[in-house]
Amino acid sequence: MSLRAIAATLVGGACAMIMNIHVTAQQGRGAGAAPPAQTPATGAPAAGQGRGQGGGRGTTVQNRPMHVYIRVGLKSHGPGQHDYPQFAADWSKILTDRGAIVDGSFHFPTPAELVNTDVIVMYKGDAGYMTPDERTTLASYLQRGGGLVSFHDTLCGDDPDFYSTIVGGAKKHGQVNYTLDADIPYTVADPNHPIMQGVTDFQIQDEAFYLMTWAKPPYGEIHPLMNAKIAATPSAVQAGHAGEIVPQMWTYERPYFASIAGQTPFRAFVWMQGHNYSNFAHEKVQPILLRGIAWAAHYPVDALANVAAAGGGRGRGGQ
Repeated sequence: MSLRAIAATLVGGACAMIMNIHVTAQQGRGAGAAPPAQTPATGAPAAGQGRGQGGGRGTTVQNRPMHVYIRVGLKSHGPGQHDYPQFAADWSKILTDRGAIVDGSFHFPTPAELVNTDVIVMYKGDAGYMTPDERTTLASYLQRGGGLVSFHDTLCGDDPDFYSTIVGGAKKHGQVNYTLDADIPYTVADPNHPIMQGVTDFQIQDEAFYLMTWAKPPYGEIHPLMNAKIAATPSAVQAGHAGEIVPQMWTYERPYFASIAGQTPFRAFVWMQGHNYSNFAHEKVQPILLRGIAWAAHYPVDALANVAAAGGGRGRGGQ
């Protein structure tokens, strides 16, 4: 289904800015185990840097609008929860209004759809499930330094050992590794990271994850941005993980190959919340997410901070 269909279904004319999956959104509207299936014969991925701070990719990319591909899934939970289609509608506008070129779909992006993409923003349950062809497409994208953003249960799948080498941490589908609705008291782990500029500890109500599979050398390690104490919900108590301190937001960065010089490392930014859809608009959360998207795309972290002036956008010609 196209983003045009999402717009028509969800909010009619208010989302008319969202174009179909083959046409990018216009600007200026105002306002453990290595993954053998993905390891090409030319070499294994190098040790990760995982501590990358800021910095963009260079003026060649940054002189054009950021290209964002939003991948979502069908709504899977009750009212106000896991509203993947609404995210596509809302965030297409949020990002477009800030100067980005936005594309997206309900399916895994094709190679053609990723040609100009700087960052894939994923809000889809169990996105860790991928076919061999999809893994190949993703590998090619990451080899050139493409960015990834993962929200909530996007990092769930059948092979967390593999997927942890893509986004830094992953959880296995079918395991009890969640709190369900609970208070999440965030503690800022790195106040000096540019994504976390000005952020202090705060709390939201959402769903936290634990029992994670984390990337480890030679595939690098995550760089935690915010940690949280796992609430003593029935599921967490039963699983024996209540009271643990677990990263709930992080960055992950590494070059794809060890044997090729001069690579642009790929970057992933992960926020494990988003069970309650309203938290995407939380006054403290949304600016962090915008900076995380820009960081993953290798743009300056404030690239999406401001809404473009009316009539000041680039339009299709600025692609």
